[in-house]
Amino acid sequence: MKFIKKYKYVITIILLIIIVISSIIIKNKLNKEKYNMTFYNEENELFNKEDIKTEETNEHILCTVDIKGEVNNPGVYTTDCNKYVYDIIKEAGNLTDNADTSVINLAKKITDEMVIIIYTKEEVDKSKNEENITKIIDTECICPKVNNDSCITDNDKIKTILININKATMEELKTLPGIGESKAKAIIEYRNDIGAFKTIEDIKNVKGIGQNLYEEIKEYITT
Repeated sequence: MKFIKKYKYVITIILLIIIVISSIIIKNKLNKEKYNMTFYNEENELFNKEDIKTEETNEHILCTVDIKGEVNNPGVYTTDCNKYVYDIIKEAGNLTDNADTSVINLAKKITDEMVIIIYTKEEVDKSKNEENITKIIDTECICPKVNNDSCITDNDKIKTILININKATMEELKTLPGIGESKAKAIIEYRNDIGAFKTIEDIKNVKGIGQNLYEEIKEYITT
């Protein structure tokens, strides 16, 4: 007791220091747990957003296509809109032996309500001497003209001329699918500021041109 009375002030100060230090430690621990919980929640929220985005990206938009003529199983097919004419031909049982696809753009992307007509060799030969391809039903009836969405058009022929992305003008760049004035301007600014594109894949470094757009234009560009 004498010892306590003698050093009560010292003991009191020591106890106060211990209490203060303990409070600081507890407070820091609580703050750290709070931070970790906040970070965990934000991280989970980010992952959830990424999962939703991935799910949305993986969603398939369906198109209904009518394929006629020289395929083994002509008819109406509902399928992924990311497919091409040659994919629909495969789904329809492939071409018959009498099919002629020389006037068909097999690499054309399908669209909803698209009509694909695969002509016979005789019809294609006949079309060389006639303006329109028609099919004679009998001696008195000729079927009306049906629009064939899969035919090669003038635009398709233009696209076979490769665009040099290091030399092309804005107007030439705008002929590429998905490239408007703003993206064409960005391409020109990039090659002026950074330098020439070494490979066609370098165009993905241009702001606004991602993998999906690159896949659409890669067949039409060169360096």
